[in-house]
Amino acid sequence: MPIYEYACQDCGHAFETLVRSNTVPACPRCQSQQLEKQLSVFATTSEAARTVPLPASPCGSCSHPGGPSACGFAGMH
Repeated sequence: MPIYEYACQDCGHAFETLVRSNTVPACPRCQSQQLEKQLSVFATTSEAARTVPLPASPCGSCSHPGGPSACGFAGMH
């Protein structure tokens, strides 16, 4: 069963749902079947992306709300 993303044309609610064959999805908020299928995007990762270190940057450049040295990467710079 594929998962599709929709935007309801009646109430504007955006949602995703499993769609079984021969079924027509409806908005979970207003039950309308006036839906617009949205472009789904997905993320992928690779082993290389997990092992490559972050580039060095001056502490405080990430605009963390806790200020310089507050983010989890502070010790890696």
